Amino acid sequence: MAVEKSDGTRTRGHWKNKREFLLACTGYAVGLGNIWRFPYLCFKSGGGAFLIPYLTMLIVCGIPLLYLEMAVGQLTGFGPIHAIGMLCPMMKGVGIATVVISFILCTYYNVIISWALYYLFNTFQSPLPWYSCESSWSSDNCRHYINVSLNSTTDISATQDFFDRKVLSKTTGIRSAGKVVYVTATFPYLILFVLLGTSFTLPGASKGIYYFFKPEWQELLNVKVWVNAAAQNFNSIGIGFGSMIAFASYNRKDNNLLRDTLVISCINSLTSIIAGLVIFSAMGHMSYVLNRPVANVTTEGPELVFIVYPQLFANLPVPQLWAFLFFLMLVFLGIDSQFAMVEVAITSLADSFKGKLLTKIFKRKELLSFTVCFIALLLGVPNLMQGGIYVFTLLDNYTAVVALMFLAFFEVVTICWIYGARQLSNDVKRMTGSKPPKYMTICWLVISPILIGTILIFSIVRYEPAHYGKYNYPVWADAVGWLIALCSMVCIPATAVYALCFAKGSLVERLMKCIRPQLGKINVNCSDEEAISFDSETSESGSSPPHYESVVELTQLKSGDPAS
Repeated sequence: MAVEKSDGTRTRGHWKNKREFLLACTGYAVGLGNIWRFPYLCFKSGGGAFLIPYLTMLIVCGIPLLYLEMAVGQLTGFGPIHAIGMLCPMMKGVGIATVVISFILCTYYNVIISWALYYLFNTFQSPLPWYSCESSWSSDNCRHYINVSLNSTTDISATQDFFDRKVLSKTTGIRSAGKVVYVTATFPYLILFVLLGTSFTLPGASKGIYYFFKPEWQELLNVKVWVNAAAQNFNSIGIGFGSMIAFASYNRKDNNLLRDTLVISCINSLTSIIAGLVIFSAMGHMSYVLNRPVANVTTEGPELVFIVYPQLFANLPVPQLWAFLFFLMLVFLGIDSQFAMVEVAITSLADSFKGKLLTKIFKRKELLSFTVCFIALLLGVPNLMQGGIYVFTLLDNYTAVVALMFLAFFEVVTICWIYGARQLSNDVKRMTGSKPPKYMTICWLVISPILIGTILIFSIVRYEPAHYGKYNYPVWADAVGWLIALCSMVCIPATAVYALCFAKGSLVERLMKCIRPQLGKINVNCSDEEAISFDSETSESGSSPPHYESVVELTQLKSGDPAS
């Protein structure tokens, strides 16, 4: 949180060292999206058919836009609202939207952690409860796949029966950041590699791996697959949620952005591939035992990993121990991501409420964090009801896919077209001593906005209402989904209209004022030893200040850089 001195100037904390920053960013990027979302989207999209658009979107959108967000955060030293508002006041709503969408995600992301905790507590039983079809919750169609083949299409495995009937008590429809990252960001890899080694040795594993890498080419013509691929990159890396802007705002101005971007992106994508290999090799084994095609061995939904991963533990010595460690890993991954999403809200509140207003209400930052988390907890309760999985899927579809694509488009347009990709490139050079690679600038200026815009248009033209498996939501539920999506989307036009209405002058003059970068009170000293306050409206003498083309140009002037 930024600290305001008695003279009104701001200082901002920094990461203690490079490792903490990278671990925090990697811990946020490498999260449940890799272990949970990536495998089920891959399965839903026909296996290898998803990898091609996923890797394409990673190269032309994921990596360039991660670099973009980190550059904006490091440049301005603010969270997403003020960072984007400084570059283009009229589009400050883009920053507000990132905070809203992050907070909505917090409300249902907690649910995945609660599922993991429920499984975690059940690992203290012998035998593990999800291997039994003789419990009170078991359905008539439950079959233990190790002992019997599922020849009927209505038969389900014990692990799926446990998740549906015990964990979810599912109905048929809707009826009503700091030291801890050293552990949470590294522990999951131990478990993943153990599971990977185990799953590779199972009979039929190669069948699942083949399904994972073999594309169904006709699926590449499905716009929904490309939308999901883009959304997965944004969700997993953290683009469009404001977290990376908030994290990078605590960097020193000369921090090497390119290296950080490549490290985070590569680790994130490799983790997704490893998780995919674990899941699909296990599904290949299930296919072998059940005598079914890989595509038909389990459900197509967000609960996929809670049905497939538990199958692996039976093949390990002391399955209770490995089950405990696995679900503990999921809890760690979820907490890592929650750190970042909560930090977006906290950073934005700290930047918005200046002076003693925020500290008067919340004496300590911990109290503010508790309040944000508690509100998210209350809003997440509907996801835990008997029809909660339907609420969860609806939220995930309209928040993490529909609204996110809309937001990502306007973010890249605001920064790259209005503020200017070339201007940002010059800013990065003044900060770090070298410009971004030309490839990055080309992606910012042309490829990313055009590709995201095209996907957005096609997804609207070919819009399909949300569904959960074979269940189609009623019209009113889809309307609720759109209202949730609009909670973040409406911030962009509303803020633009507000800025234009309250600006002075003719319409053209108002527009020019609203798109011109505003260099208000900002920590502009590149050495980061002191904060220097500069009022964009009037100088100390009372006269109007000169216009500066970028934040860094002002930075150099105020810090006495000879180059200025």
